[in-house]
Amino acid sequence: MRQDRRKFIKTSAAGSAALLLSSLESFALPEMISSSVNKNYDLKIMATSWGYQGTMDSFCAKVKKEGYDGIELWWPTDNKKAQDEIFAALKKYDLEIGFLCGGSQSNPQEHLEFYKRMVDAAAKQNIQRPLYINNHSGKDYFSFDDNKKFIEHSQALAKETGLLICHETHRGRMLFAAHITRNFLEKYPDLRLTLDISHWCNVHESLLADQKETIDLALARTEHIHARIGHPEGPQVNDPRAPEWEQTVKQHFEWWDKIVERKRRNGERVTVLTEFGPPDYMPTYPYTRQPLADQWAINVHMMHLLRKRYS
Repeated sequence: MRQDRRKFIKTSAAGSAALLLSSLESFALPEMISSSVNKNYDLKIMATSWGYQGTMDSFCAKVKKEGYDGIELWWPTDNKKAQDEIFAALKKYDLEIGFLCGGSQSNPQEHLEFYKRMVDAAAKQNIQRPLYINNHSGKDYFSFDDNKKFIEHSQALAKETGLLICHETHRGRMLFAAHITRNFLEKYPDLRLTLDISHWCNVHESLLADQKETIDLALARTEHIHARIGHPEGPQVNDPRAPEWEQTVKQHFEWWDKIVERKRRNGERVTVLTEFGPPDYMPTYPYTRQPLADQWAINVHMMHLLRKRYS
């Protein structure tokens, strides 16, 4: 009886997986995006180092083997050894880089000073020019006047260096909610976003159908995408390949489609990070805290899905 039960579970799981993969492959059809493609359009898909336990060299080797274009990781402030390891691995495996900058200080002025030093160093190093710098900017509890200083510094730095510098829509940060972000976007016409809309789904406990104008404004100002699937009760579904998340996955692709359509039409580069995270972002089994799904496999699945759809 026990063997029959195991066989049933195994067979059911295999059947569900086959049905699921068949369903999700429909997202990858190029004709689902209708706009004409300008010859200068460029797609770069990046891998996250979040949760990876090996060396930088082994990470970059794995990234290259899977078919990613580059990596996104935190700029290692005041760590020359880590910086050297990053740039050596990037050169060895011919990978692009996007840096992440931000602070954690609770005092607004201390936070700003740390951020300035970090982002300036990442932007002005002359070893390898990053495709972009993404920022975890400010705090959700800082005042508007405190948070706006992060935007103003980054805009001055972008003009000085010619780099694309974006601010991420992230819980706990300056742009933690859609309506708050709209206020910044309206006051700073040159503000450019890294859209991680999974956070807003969680913050607003919805798929944002009641904030269409605000979402459209954010999509129009997005330069970089963090491709994780959120839902009203959390920032990350357990596995986007599971059939119960089909409508949620479709909604995220509808948002991303609008960004990519604009980029294809205008002949611009779009960068996308596959960013499903490890435990505890990844839901786990009780008692053992083992992840419910394979983080790396999900991110690679998303990379292939995005490349087929948006190339």
